[in-house]
Amino acid sequence: MSTPSEQTRKVTIGSYFALAFAVVFFSGLLQSNEWYGVFDFTTLNGSFGSVVYGVNETADGIQAATTSMRGKGGSGARDGFLFALTLIPTVMFALGMINVLEHYGALDAARKLLTPLLRPLMNIPGNTGLALIASLQSTDAGAAMTRQLKDEGHLTKREADIFTMFQFSAGAAIVNFFSSGAVLFTLTLMDGSLAVSSSIGLAVAVMFVFKFVGANLFRVYLNITEGKEDKADNALTEEKA
Repeated sequence: MSTPSEQTRKVTIGSYFALAFAVVFFSGLLQSNEWYGVFDFTTLNGSFGSVVYGVNETADGIQAATTSMRGKGGSGARDGFLFALTLIPTVMFALGMINVLEHYGALDAARKLLTPLLRPLMNIPGNTGLALIASLQSTDAGAAMTRQLKDEGHLTKREADIFTMFQFSAGAAIVNFFSSGAVLFTLTLMDGSLAVSSSIGLAVAVMFVFKFVGANLFRVYLNITEGKEDKADNALTEEKA
């Protein structure tokens, strides 16, 4: 549901430029340590450094060993708090960028362009397009943007549930696949032939297609359960009457 100001807001050429920038910014296409990395969400978001938790003295001097910011051997609520703390900069940065892009009309352009595509595929509005793209690179950014859309009334509860299922299946698919899964496609057998016969592109396509399949299976589940709830409510109303 959108407000009257959103319904009458005109989509201009600037809105399409803002949408194009948002797609490139959140897609990971420019993720690099080169100068153009400043236009990529993950590159700008950065990462925490490492801290020293011990040193090993060798014949050549002192050699320091490092670990992540969360330290070594953590457990329980304290370790969980530190993990959650690492998510805060990502979420705040993603929401800040979305507010800027929304000001320049990126969400309006996304709504106009993507609603005819996403409505038939998952029955969700087109203004979820940026959150969809962001979720392929960062689960935190995708979740934060989806929550903002829900809180601002751009998504109904049902639409948010379906879209969440899309994100939950193979979360951050592009980043996770290319950082870990893609290495499988470089493995070779003893005779020098590739151990995996399919292509990387095919693997990405299969993951992407089944994200839509998962979202639509959840739509079926909601249709069944919501129908049962409606019948139960009607029966309860009749009993009270």
